[in-house]
Amino acid sequence: MIKRPRGTRDFGPDEMEKRRRLEGMMRREATIFGFREVATPIFEHTELFTLKSGPNVVEEIYAFQDKGGREIALRPELTAPVMRFFVNELSSSPRPLKMFYFGPCFRYERPQSGRFREFFQFGAELIGNPGPESDAEIIALAASIMRRIGLKRYNIRIGHIGVLRDMLAQSGIGPDRAPLILQKLDKKEYGDARQRMREAGMVDEAIEDIIDITTTVGPLEVLDRISGEAHDHLQGVFQLLQAYDLPNLQVDLGVVRGLDYYTGMVFEMDAPVLGAEKQICGGGSYSLTDLFGGEKTFSTGFGIGFDRTLLALEKEGYEVPQHHVDAYILPIGPTTREEAHRIAARLRQAGIITEIDLMGRSMSKSFRHADSINARHVIIVGEKELAQNAVAVRDMTTGEQKIVGKEEILSFFK
Repeated sequence: MIKRPRGTRDFGPDEMEKRRRLEGMMRREATIFGFREVATPIFEHTELFTLKSGPNVVEEIYAFQDKGGREIALRPELTAPVMRFFVNELSSSPRPLKMFYFGPCFRYERPQSGRFREFFQFGAELIGNPGPESDAEIIALAASIMRRIGLKRYNIRIGHIGVLRDMLAQSGIGPDRAPLILQKLDKKEYGDARQRMREAGMVDEAIEDIIDITTTVGPLEVLDRISGEAHDHLQGVFQLLQAYDLPNLQVDLGVVRGLDYYTGMVFEMDAPVLGAEKQICGGGSYSLTDLFGGEKTFSTGFGIGFDRTLLALEKEGYEVPQHHVDAYILPIGPTTREEAHRIAARLRQAGIITEIDLMGRSMSKSFRHADSINARHVIIVGEKELAQNAVAVRDMTTGEQKIVGKEEILSFFK
């Protein structure tokens, strides 16, 4: 028996109905906000991801040489491919350019609860004006998606990468050392962060001021602890988000996102029901276009971990409507099969979910099968009924059975 590769999954019909329903709600909400869907290849040149995340990312992804000797990688996320697409073909599009996407991504990491080597990401990117309006639009879309899919408990923590970068710069930390420190602060690895800051020549008082800022979480009033451009920008973002009546917004100056390309506002969304591994969405404003050979362009966006979001919903008791079949057609005897298929064809062409007995079951077994697939009606196509140009239709809920003319079947189901 050949088993599936480690870190991947098979999805049966019930699971796929659940996933497609959730995906459809996310797509619909993005469309309501004026975002349009784009798609990019599942594999890209490895350089795309090393430019964005550094050479060490190769250890964490599926990277290989193809038969032409080219360095290729399965995409580990979708922001870089979408921005590469923008630089290649969409840079002359009218602004704001609002794009969303959904698809599989791949990372070579240890599988664990809610984390797989093949996983799915839903995200959106907005290219336009660097003002608070763009950032507020992106956060509002992410929050509205969570509200639309029915997630009951989630928190939105909003910060600004400029706060810590400015503090490090004022202490003499240049752009060569700041990223490693920010990565440690992002992961709350304060011991390592302190050590790196000391090695960079920072005094203990400045180090503790930075650590203190990363633990600053609370309502809008905590912005009084900072000043300047970051304060004014976040104030504007929160003011605009008031229109969406989001009760779970917080300022969190410890949201760092730990990546060099973030330039301003950053945010994360947590689902407390997931415990320690609770993050389901992250994003912010960033610059990648100049890294990929284009002009420097303001961008802001987010990525939702589709699998973790679904897991959070399930832990909250999320249920999808049970699969059903509108009509199960049961031909009685070999002479009725051709007419039974004609009836099935008419119902299906009218958009009515229809199955027909393909196994030659007896009547009793057919009714048990119809019940097992949640058929709402069974259409019995027998010689006696066909002689009257009719069929028998049984309601599987009430057990009531009636004779319906063949020409009346469509109107019966509609």
